[in-house]
Amino acid sequence: MTRRWMVCGLLVMSLLLPGLVRAQDTLMVYSSVDEENAKKLLDAFSKATGVKVRFTFLSSGPAVARIEAEKNNPQADVWYGAPSENHVVLKEKGLSQPYVSPNAKDLAVKFKDPEGYWTSFYMNPLGFASNVNTLKQKGVEPPTSWADLLKPGFKGQVQTPSPQTSGTGYNMVAALILIMGEEKAFDYLKKLNPSIQTYTQSGTAPSKAAAIGQAGVGIQFTPAFLQLIEEGYPLKITFPKEGVGFEAPAISILKGAPHPELAKRLVDWAISLPGQATLTDAKTYFFPVHPKAKVAKDLPAFEEIPTTNYDAIWAGKEKKRLVDRWINEVLRAPK
Repeated sequence: MTRRWMVCGLLVMSLLLPGLVRAQDTLMVYSSVDEENAKKLLDAFSKATGVKVRFTFLSSGPAVARIEAEKNNPQADVWYGAPSENHVVLKEKGLSQPYVSPNAKDLAVKFKDPEGYWTSFYMNPLGFASNVNTLKQKGVEPPTSWADLLKPGFKGQVQTPSPQTSGTGYNMVAALILIMGEEKAFDYLKKLNPSIQTYTQSGTAPSKAAAIGQAGVGIQFTPAFLQLIEEGYPLKITFPKEGVGFEAPAISILKGAPHPELAKRLVDWAISLPGQATLTDAKTYFFPVHPKAKVAKDLPAFEEIPTTNYDAIWAGKEKKRLVDRWINEVLRAPK
C-alpha cells in the first residue's frame, strides 16, 4: 500500500512539475500599454530573449490599486506603461524597487528616475483628433487651440479620458496647469465641461468614438489616431497652439517581484536600440526615447509639436490633490 502511494505521489509530481517550472520562468506583467501594442512589444521581447511573458491589461488607476492591494504578496513583476508620473506615485507608496539599467545612460534625464525606480521607454504628445465629417455637419472647423473647444459648436462633442482612472486624462490636467497656472486651468476645465460628451475610463477610448463619429473630437495621446487614419477613418490631428503635454510611459519593477532578474531583462531590452527599433518595426506609432533610434517616416517630428515643459516628478507628487480637486470642481460641476 505504501509503495502504491509513493508511485501515485511521484505521478502527481511529474504532472505538476512542468507547470511549476513554467511559472518560475515566466515574467508576470501588469500592462497599461494598450493590449494590441503590448502584445506586439512583449512578443518581440520574448523572441529576442527567450523569456516567457504573461500580461494583464490595466488602466493606470486600477493598476496602482491592484499593485497596492497585492503588496504583501505581489502577483506581478513589472508595471509596464502608463505615463511616468504614475510611476512616481508608485515609488512614493513604496511599491516599486530601484534598478538602474546600463542602457539608461543614453536617455535624457526626463526619461528616467535618478534612483532607477522607473525608466521611460517611449513618448507621445497629447493631441486632438477631429472627425471631419461630424464637424462639417456641425459647421465648425477642427480645433487648433484649447480656447476653440469652448465654442458653442463643440457642446457635447468632445471625449477625453477621466483623470480619475486614466493617466492620459491626468496628463491633460497637469499640462494645462503648467501652461496656464493652476487657477486659470481649473477655470478653463469648468468652462470646458459643457463641451464634454463623456469622460472615458480608458485613455484610448476617445479615438474610437471620434473615428466612428460618435464624438466630433477625441483628446488623447496620438498613436491610436495615427493608426485609425491609416485604416481610413476620417480623422484630422491638430495640436493646440497654447501647448500640450506629452507622456513618457515607464517601466517599474515591483517591490517583492517574484522574478526580479527577468524584470531587469525587460527594462534592459526596452531601452536598448533593438528594443526601441521594435516601436517602429511593430507599427506602434510610439516615439522612441533613445536619441539614436529610428523613427517611422509617417510620424511628425516631435520637436515641431508645441509640447510644454512637462514635469513628471511634480505631476506625480501632486496627483492625488489635483485629481481630488478635479472631481470636486469639474466633474461635479453642472453642465
